[in-house]
Amino acid sequence: MEHIDILMRNADWLITMNQERTIFQDGAVAIRQDRIVEVGKTEALAKRYEASEEIDCTDKVVLPGMIDSHVHSAFQMSRGLADEVGEQAFLFERMYPYEGCMDEKDTYWSATLCALELLKHGVTCFIDPGNYEIDQTAKAVEKAGMRCALSKSSLDIAKSGLGGLPDKFIETTDQALEKSEGLAERWHNKADGRIKVFFSFRGLNNSTDPLITGMKKLADKYNTGVQTHCAFAQKTRDVSLAQHGITEVERLYKLGVLDRNLVLSHLGWLSARELILLKENDVKGVACPSSSVHNGYGNLLMGTIPLLMEMGVPMGIGSDHASSGIIDICQEIRVVGTVLKEIRLDPKIMGPEKVLEMATVNGAKCALWDEEIGSLEPGKKADITIFDTQRPEWQPLYANPLVNLVYSATGSSVDTVLVDGKILVQGGRALSIDEEGVYKEVKRLKKGILEKTGLIEKIKPKWPIT
Repeated sequence: MEHIDILMRNADWLITMNQERTIFQDGAVAIRQDRIVEVGKTEALAKRYEASEEIDCTDKVVLPGMIDSHVHSAFQMSRGLADEVGEQAFLFERMYPYEGCMDEKDTYWSATLCALELLKHGVTCFIDPGNYEIDQTAKAVEKAGMRCALSKSSLDIAKSGLGGLPDKFIETTDQALEKSEGLAERWHNKADGRIKVFFSFRGLNNSTDPLITGMKKLADKYNTGVQTHCAFAQKTRDVSLAQHGITEVERLYKLGVLDRNLVLSHLGWLSARELILLKENDVKGVACPSSSVHNGYGNLLMGTIPLLMEMGVPMGIGSDHASSGIIDICQEIRVVGTVLKEIRLDPKIMGPEKVLEMATVNGAKCALWDEEIGSLEPGKKADITIFDTQRPEWQPLYANPLVNLVYSATGSSVDTVLVDGKILVQGGRALSIDEEGVYKEVKRLKKGILEKTGLIEKIKPKWPIT
């Protein structure tokens, strides 16, 4: 018998997300070091392999580690600071002042809390659009043991049609490019290859043409990705038209930036021409449904997400930030899979198969990691999420585990998570992060954050407190 490190066996349902989208009943996964050796039926693999450790997956659903394709880890401690406000106030009165006051310690513990919530909800990899203490995010990810593509935030226009920026954000084009390249030198392909560095211009309306093209050149130089927020609200579209005479995607096309390594998040307010440009240039997109629903951006209402997917544009899914509430990719896929049905009056427009692709294979494409993650196949990384079905929200489980996963389960039913063949969550408890220690630090730091932001009077409930 061939020796392996881990044999996962007896899975009630094993969802591979391979090219054929094979689902095994009584499935098994053979793992050696950080790679998957074989996927198949338990009976066959048990005869072929002798494992140092076996994981019994009876009453479990096994699938590839899920991918959150857009989440601001530095915003994890902003939960409750920006509710019931529009996009302009959300950014310029709440989130930018919050982020502008975050120091290294605040950012590290915010990122650690984010990693904890992601892991416990079955996410093994995320794409972080950046902050201004991004080394602290990298350190938190490295210690947590998960996978991440991260960026330094960059803006070189201090004021746009939407508002002005905190002093901490303001830098020249050359400074932004130099600092971003420095981050790549320090962290790209580090932490045993679990950390990638993308290049980021945070928002188009606060970025000059040289910054945008400069970030794309750096991404090409390091053979990595470039990302930005795009078309997330009607106002951002209108500001682009006012400032440049063209829409955001058309501006990127004019600058020669639309390409296979460009990741655009939100993509709610797009014209027909922009849809075609994204498809023709193999751009990757990320939907952020709960963020739009929470803040009333209209991204789901405008209906571009199913159109982009129907056209073949790889669409990942992102929770965006804790200030929208949930950091739970299971709840994100339910939002996108149900709200679009209501808006389009079409119960078939976003089936569970399609939305699960957003959180796995499409997310891997967005992270430019699709050769190594996103599916359970021989040779790929052993990034795996296991759900416990012995919970009321999973029962009864008849003949299609995708239905239960998308429409009723939450990340709270995650039992086990592996990254690179290492168990990071077991029995629902994080092994690589001290949960109690994180909660203690967050409780200690939140008072200072409230004092620095001065938001306390704006976030109190309308009802009396005694």
